[in-house]
Amino acid sequence: MIFKVYYQPSKKINPRRENTEVLYLEAASEVEARILVENQTPYNIEFIEGLDQAALAYEQQSVNYKLTEFDR
Repeated sequence: MIFKVYYQPSKKINPRRENTEVLYLEAASEVEARILVENQTPYNIEFIEGLDQAALAYEQQSVNYKLTEFDR
């Protein structure tokens, strides 16, 4: 499943909505997605959203859509 992860670029700065960024990744579950991001980035995760087929099709139309791959 593809997940959309909302995050702040740093854990050291107070979260601000204006700084929220997103990445997309494929994982078996939301827990696995969280573990991958937490172990391989300095990001402060705000929210993880699983994308169904309709939501994924919509997100793929965005110029900012890029599937992130992490070492497992």
